[in-house]
Amino acid sequence: MLRPADDAFLARLRALLPADCFPAPSAAVLTEPRGRWQGQGVPVAPGSTAEVAALVAACAEGRVALVPHGGGTGLVGGQIMPAGAGHPAPVILMLNRLRRIRALYPAEDVLVAEAGVTLAAVQEAARAAGRLFPLSLASEGSATVGGVLATNAGGVHVLRHGNARARCLGIEAVTADGAIWHGLSRLRKDNAGYDLRDLIIGSEGTLAIITAASLALAPRPAQDGAALLAVPSPAAALDLLALARDQAGDAVAAFELIHAQGLAFLAETGLGQPAPLDPLPDWMVLLDLALPPGPAPEALLDTIAAAALDRGLVTDGTIARSGAQRAAFWRIRDTIPEANRRIGAVSSHDISLPLSEIAAFIEQAPAALAAIDAFRVNCFGHLGDGNLHYNVFPLPGRRRADHDHQRAAVKTAIHDLVHAMGGSVAAEHGVGRLKVADLERYADPVRLALMHRVKQALDPQGILNPGAVLGAPRP
Repeated sequence: MLRPADDAFLARLRALLPADCFPAPSAAVLTEPRGRWQGQGVPVAPGSTAEVAALVAACAEGRVALVPHGGGTGLVGGQIMPAGAGHPAPVILMLNRLRRIRALYPAEDVLVAEAGVTLAAVQEAARAAGRLFPLSLASEGSATVGGVLATNAGGVHVLRHGNARARCLGIEAVTADGAIWHGLSRLRKDNAGYDLRDLIIGSEGTLAIITAASLALAPRPAQDGAALLAVPSPAAALDLLALARDQAGDAVAAFELIHAQGLAFLAETGLGQPAPLDPLPDWMVLLDLALPPGPAPEALLDTIAAAALDRGLVTDGTIARSGAQRAAFWRIRDTIPEANRRIGAVSSHDISLPLSEIAAFIEQAPAALAAIDAFRVNCFGHLGDGNLHYNVFPLPGRRRADHDHQRAAVKTAIHDLVHAMGGSVAAEHGVGRLKVADLERYADPVRLALMHRVKQALDPQGILNPGAVLGAPRP
């Protein structure tokens, strides 16, 4: 039975840790970004891995839960324990003070950063060394190394560079009993036993607390290029992806699907950008290339666009002729999530599908929603790796709250269809607390049983982020 982080326990912590580990309470720490939950708990902010270990050991001894908190940008509630969740108030383990870049090895393409370093700061440190850290998210100014690894985040460049797990060579982590695993390997090959790094990455703080990581960098491309192309359908967009990869190979750095509804939301919320195409098509693709020295990227994009026009895969388009124009294309894509937040989704779905099933899903999903009510849908995302953000919104004149009674039905309708098509209902945001029931509903029973056994083995008292990823312990 877990115990609350009460005054008596906090007094013990204050005797154990320096005074600067105890920040003033902050409403932001207890607020989930989409505003659906209000959290509970007492923030404690260790300034070193040793202090994290001492805190975890004290919580293990006192049977007090810990909820790790990085940049607070997670969208599935993994960083917040809602009041009334059935668990006593936890310690909120703030990792924002672990913000040192410990080492940089340009010749090895490796950077070692602590868990509280923001993704943007890692990118800047790599840039200053003439290298690239290619993981890129809309929230990269706030999202931290620890949170990105804990959720195995993806972003716009998974097509070329993989998700967070693919960019991590080693981790330092604190186990549930307060021991420190010094696993900051810089090796690309190491088959000495089980890969505990990959087990902890993506576990959302339920198996161990990541305190630092060795991150794999990449060469900086000599040239970047982008095109915004109108496509007649998602099926045509997938054929365009195949054509682009045939022509450009691994130089295809990103391939983003954008629907006109996203640009309508930009206008509706006052975030509008200049219309990139006129008339505005229903579907667009943002194709981004990263190239070595040689011919200008515009020439290759012209070749791809011309071939696509000949095959009927593209109906219109514009190719960036400057860095500023390329940045303007990306500003459209990167601002869409903020517009979505301002509109207020009835239900948001972070899903992935086999590429060959995407067009069928987009065609069939509206009928599943129409059986519930009339909605607006903004479907966009990382088409190159099969990850869609299929978000459902109220019609103009209605509010998200008007559909609260239908939210569960909307989510189930979309997730059932995704599952039937061999997809995943947790593509890049993780499971958190939002999708615990979905994992129970859709996961292979043997896989789920193994996950519970791993949790029991590594966190037998259940103090690490209880209620996230997995529900109640199984007997």
